[in-house]
Amino acid sequence: QVQLVESGGGLVQAGGSLRLSCAASGTIFSINAMGWYRQAPGKQRELVACIFSGGSTYYAHSVKGRFTISRDNAKNTAFLQMNSLKPEDTAVYYCNARTRAPISDYWGQGTQVAVSS
Repeated sequence: QVQLVESGGGLVQAGGSLRLSCAASGTIFSINAMGWYRQAPGKQRELVACIFSGGSTYYAHSVKGRFTISRDNAKNTAFLQMNSLKPEDTAVYYCNARTRAPISDYWGQGTQVAVSS
């Protein structure tokens, strides 16, 4: 089992920055990838960015060049640095951890990000 605790959401003006953190505990050795998803009202949850255990990363096209995902293995924490925020980035952001065999997904409680125009 993996437990995830998120922090760092809030309200910011367009063009501003926020940094999300996701602290993992439990069977962290089994984690293969950590990522951030978001869900806006009336929309499906979508993958924003993820980072694999080897360090490779993936970004959704809509955030590429503005968001940066990183991972501090010593602290078992993943970060999402969000710059040049836009109103369309407004959503609840969820941290995700995916484990190796058996493949399982674990989720944080979600943190609200609101960007005003």
